[in-house]
Amino acid sequence: MNKWHSYSRLTIAASAVLMLLGVLFGAFGAHALKTRLAPEMLAAYQTGVQYHLIHALGLMVVGLLCNLQPDSNLFKSAAVLMFSGVLLFSGSLYALAISGVSVLGVITPLGGLCFLLAWGLVIWQMLRSA
Repeated sequence: MNKWHSYSRLTIAASAVLMLLGVLFGAFGAHALKTRLAPEMLAAYQTGVQYHLIHALGLMVVGLLCNLQPDSNLFKSAAVLMFSGVLLFSGSLYALAISGVSVLGVITPLGGLCFLLAWGLVIWQMLRSA
């Protein structure tokens, strides 16, 4: 019998996809964009990659926690928020750096808020299940 719950498998698979993309985007930035972007735009892009990879790993941890506590809606919500945070935070920084359209920077804090809420939910669930 498979002991891995479907939400946990889905979350870990999503994490692996994000990790793959994070490595790809990091390599693209290091090789293709390094000489094409202004230093401040390259720094924004690299910040996007850094947060992308960190939170892809965080999503994997949340997926493992979902398997340990499959009835936890807080862990499930944390997974959605962490995934959304990568899309909004890192995605907006990638788009900003490549396009130079500064209005995209207003999306970035929404992604940061998703990250904060996700980690807050993990903390809440861990304290409540202690």
